[in-house]
This record gives sequence, C-alpha cells and structure tokens, in this order.
Amino acid sequence: MDLEIDIEAPWPAETDWADLAEAALEALVQVAPELDNPRLLASLLFTTDEEVHVLNREWRAKDKPTNVLSFPMLERADLLALAPDGPPEMLGDLALAFETCAREAAEKGVPVEHHASHLIVHGLLHLAGLDHEISDADAEAMEALETKALALIGIADPYGDRS
Repeated sequence: MDLEIDIEAPWPAETDWADLAEAALEALVQVAPELDNPRLLASLLFTTDEEVHVLNREWRAKDKPTNVLSFPMLERADLLALAPDGPPEMLGDLALAFETCAREAAEKGVPVEHHASHLIVHGLLHLAGLDHEISDADAEAMEALETKALALIGIADPYGDRS
C-alpha cells in the first residue's frame, strides 16, 4: 500500500510526519494483512482543525472539528477480494487535525507523535472497512488491532486506561 502524504502548517517541521505515517502503515500491515496490497493507495492530509471542521461539515454534516476523518472508497468485501495484480485502487482519504491531535495528546500525557500514529492507524482501519461504532465486539476487535500495530513501533496501548 502506498500513502500519498500532504503536510500543512501548523504541523511542526521538526517532526518527519511522512516517516511517522509510513512507520504506522508498516506496523499496521503486519496485523491487518489485507492492507498489504501493492495496488492500494490512500491519501493522508496533515492539516488544521479549521480544514477538518469544513470537511466534517461538508461531508459528514457535523459542524465541528474532529481528530481524524476517514473517507473510504472501497467496500471491505472488495478490499478482501482485491488481487495483488492490476491497476491501482484508491482505498480512501484521511485528514488529521493538528490542534485537536495536540490537545488530545496533552490530555492523555503522550507525545503528539504517538497520538498522531494512533490516529493514522485508526483511520486506516476505518478505510479498511472496520468500525468501532457498530458493536462492542467490533470496537474491541478494532482496538486490539490498533494496540498490536502501535506496540510494533514502541507506542503504549492507547486504551490502557480502560477497564
């Protein structure tokens, strides 16, 4: 899978966000092998709360910013059936809002890089057709994949505070 990455201000230039995103993807494909397909493409936009707010209002009818938006373009069944040979297939688009990501990271007491990695993994799983809002079992399955992928890159369980 290839990521097309665009990084806008105010994401701090001292962090290599593209490398961070690639590391998150590399870890994720180890626990979600359906994403390890050379035909797959996804776009990832590191942007502002303001831009995510506009996208959320326009495409989701929610008049507020959020941490990550995902816009899937393949159904899960189509992803699972996708042969490795053939033309590129767009899995979907992700947008991460810096201000919300930074605020949430501070609230959790974790580096913004760790929280951004978690949001990328979370968003990519949404693009892959997983959804934590369907049922408790779906949420637990998605969280388990996130936790395993993040552990591969040295990031603690983001759900560790839950009982």
